[in-house]
Amino acid sequence: MEYYRQKKDEIAKELNTDLKQGLSAKEAQEKLAQVGPNALVEGKKKSTFQVFLEQFKDLMVIILIIAAIISAFTGSLESTLVIIVVLILNAILGTVQHVKAEKSLESLKSLSAPTAKVLRNGQKMEIEAKDLVPGDILLLEAGDLVTADGRILENYSLQVNESSLTGESTNVDKLDTDFEKEVPLADRVNMVYSSSLVTYGRATVVVTATGMQTEIGKIASLMNETKERRTPLQVSLDQFSSRLATAILILCAVIFGIQMWRGQPLLDSLLFAVALAVAAIPEALSSIVTIVQAMGTQKMAKENAIIKNLAAVESLGSVSVICSDKTGTLTQNKMTVEDIYIGGKVLKPNELDLSNQLHRYLLYDVVLNNDASLAEDKAIGDPTESALLEMYRQVPGIDLGNGVLGLSEQELREHSKRLEEVPFDSDRKLMSTKHLIHTVPTIFVKGAIDVLLKRCVNIRFGDEIRPMTEEDRKEILAQNNYFSENGLRVLAFAYKESDEELSTEAEDGLTFIGLVSEMDPPREESVAAVARAKEAGIRTVMITGDHKVTAVAIAKKIGIFNEGDMALTGLELDALSDEELDQNIEKISVYARVSPENKIRIVNAWQRKDRIVSMTGDGVNDAPALKKADVGVAMGITGTEVSKDAASMILADDNFATIIKAVANGRTVYENIKNAIGYLSSGNLSAIITVLFASLAGLPVPFVAVQLLFINLVTDSLPALAIGMEPGDPDILKRKPRDPKAGILDKAFVSQITIQGLLISISVIAAFLIGLKDSPAVATTMAFSTLTFARLLHGFNCRSQHSIFKIGFKNNWYSLAAFAVGTILLALILFVPALHSLFAVTPLTGQEVMWLAGLALIPTILIQAVKMIRK
Repeated sequence: MEYYRQKKDEIAKELNTDLKQGLSAKEAQEKLAQVGPNALVEGKKKSTFQVFLEQFKDLMVIILIIAAIISAFTGSLESTLVIIVVLILNAILGTVQHVKAEKSLESLKSLSAPTAKVLRNGQKMEIEAKDLVPGDILLLEAGDLVTADGRILENYSLQVNESSLTGESTNVDKLDTDFEKEVPLADRVNMVYSSSLVTYGRATVVVTATGMQTEIGKIASLMNETKERRTPLQVSLDQFSSRLATAILILCAVIFGIQMWRGQPLLDSLLFAVALAVAAIPEALSSIVTIVQAMGTQKMAKENAIIKNLAAVESLGSVSVICSDKTGTLTQNKMTVEDIYIGGKVLKPNELDLSNQLHRYLLYDVVLNNDASLAEDKAIGDPTESALLEMYRQVPGIDLGNGVLGLSEQELREHSKRLEEVPFDSDRKLMSTKHLIHTVPTIFVKGAIDVLLKRCVNIRFGDEIRPMTEEDRKEILAQNNYFSENGLRVLAFAYKESDEELSTEAEDGLTFIGLVSEMDPPREESVAAVARAKEAGIRTVMITGDHKVTAVAIAKKIGIFNEGDMALTGLELDALSDEELDQNIEKISVYARVSPENKIRIVNAWQRKDRIVSMTGDGVNDAPALKKADVGVAMGITGTEVSKDAASMILADDNFATIIKAVANGRTVYENIKNAIGYLSSGNLSAIITVLFASLAGLPVPFVAVQLLFINLVTDSLPALAIGMEPGDPDILKRKPRDPKAGILDKAFVSQITIQGLLISISVIAAFLIGLKDSPAVATTMAFSTLTFARLLHGFNCRSQHSIFKIGFKNNWYSLAAFAVGTILLALILFVPALHSLFAVTPLTGQEVMWLAGLALIPTILIQAVKMIRK
């Protein structure tokens, strides 16, 4: 239907809706069942079977398949069977992980799903955007993401950015006019379209299309196939794994050549070389990294930090500067009226007297010149305006017998309906509405004191109205400064009785009523969170649209602004050159009255210092800076949809303290991944050294392929995953942020891996030589058992840089479970005769079991001793 060419009453009939009351709940439910949810249909996803088959494309899996084929040719059918079983188990695990990741992604999408404000049954309410249906009456205001296509019914200076649809970045002025002729999509100014952004004004819209029937849905149907990009850590780990695999394959070729030179049979030599490859490559690495990161994001989600992509987890651990929005993040985002300046006195809300005509006119202005509403004590609308309604409810109500006062704000609004209005905008800094008060046309104005005071010619005290003097202005400004210096936000109120048409010109010649000061109190946890950030080497900077005086007052209370720090306004920042800003950036703690360009410039300045920057924000104007920052953080409650889209993390509780928790979690995830890599690498190195020693010494093969598969399946995966579950070090926020340029395998880490791998290999070689005195079969069994048990014990070493006596066992039961499962399985292999041939082991004497247990324990004893001495 070409709704832009239809009359409004025709649209109402077509969509079977009431343009004033909206749909009823029943009608909306019936329509939802007919048209389906308001969501774009995603591209075709891979089936579970396709995902399962893709698990066999990995290089390591191909090597294992070759090992299975070689085992079959050598007559070792048990090894072939075990390898096939292991491959299938790994493929099942990979498939399950993929399916779980898909579900996690869906749950994260639902957590950050957009909402819409609608009229249903004549009541303003907020619903999930997916529940919108054609015929719904949609209420739009600046900062909203348009969540469905619709025809404008009432327009109040609406401007919309439709770049997602038209490619044009300029804002489009919307009208509620009718068209008779056909016009192009971009010129249909009486329509709004899904995924466009309201940048100014407000409007009432009737929804005409949802889901895939919207204009953006038509585009989405053409571009449903998208691929997720790999995170930087995954890319670097892939590079590490591929280089390691290349080196190991070269080493395998050398070993194969040595075996052939020594006169070993071809298939035996191949099996030996493949066994070395199986021992060397940490095939579980990428899966473990993904699982640890996924577990980290789930933990963060439980703590109200929704991570939109895994790359943010890595960056969080390196954050050294947090540029935080003040309102709602550092403060409670619940404005409350503190003091009222009226009639030359400072009063509390409950001290207002409805019998005082001046007080009544202030309350008229507060309630009638206000777009917020309170439904069942839930505020809908701007927090500043909601606080004014809360203030009204605190005034002791009296009945004057004329049915006007002592009523609820809704009843007062019904009695004195809004006749005309000039909405608030950031340029005028005023809002005006016109009403009939006692049958007299009256214009109420509220806004910034510096703008409104210039438009006032009179001042009212009680029932007296007189010309405003210069002394009056000075007293009002002095009171305003006092409020501001104490961190209070101030709104000025005025009115005039006039029947002229309401316009910006009509906002002159006003009578001053009074000032209302509000405070958004600091969150109790903000002070502690800022202190923790400082201890963690993270600098907190406040960026706000408030006045400098107000911002500094709040910053001092929270602990952001200290003696010697600087505070700049946006204009003062504009006056600085980049060189001057770079010189002073470390001293500036507060930025006030900033623009979007200012925020990007602040981020750029810190990034020039090689600092990893996190930027928080909730508004449309914050989106560019959120995208520019290393970790953009959007507000989940107050944030606009465009800010959430630009950010890499969403705070479900809008709380600054949650960012610090997320940083700690990010550091923990990185540490756990690094520790897991250290565990896998040192364990695999010990197997490589043992095989190399046996080859160069002309000794029998210390392990068979099936034994190495068991080691990789049990002693790689389970303890490495347990290491990934290690709770964060309590002192992790006492360390400085890590250098993002530093690689995982630095010199100290490589040295640690080498020494630990060497210690384990010495024990394994000793066990192998002891067993060799009896027979090659006993030697292989001793080497396999010692390596398995030593690596299970080594899992405790790699949990932390601290000794096991300091961190204990209670805070990570996964490590105990991994050790117990591994030990039980090893015991079954050694002591259940039916498994001996399957794993190519032979019965051991009690003395040999004591030897392998003692030798396996020695590396852990030495490593723990070194940790205790070092600490």
